[in-house]
Amino acid sequence: SHIMSEYVRMTDTERDQIDQDAQVFMRTCADAIHQLRAEAHKGVQSAQVKEHRTAVLDFIEDYLKRVCKLYSEQRAIRVKRVIDKKRL
Repeated sequence: SHIMSEYVRMTDTERDQIDQDAQVFMRTCADAIHQLRAEAHKGVQSAQVKEHRTAVLDFIEDYLKRVCKLYSEQRAIRVKRVIDKKRL
């Protein structure tokens, strides 16, 4: 309870900044995966290496999609709370 009494709530401006930063970060990650995918097979002769790189990139891309989905769900909850507060 001592920790909670000293806890300061985030402002809407701080939340908006975090949302904006998160979106930029997710876009940057998606772009990086796209670039890696484009460069993954350059100069590689082995089919096994190509297959491995493709699998790794697919896994990373899937993970990013799941993170984005979770972020979207959390943001939707926040927006719903704001709307509910305004209704009251």
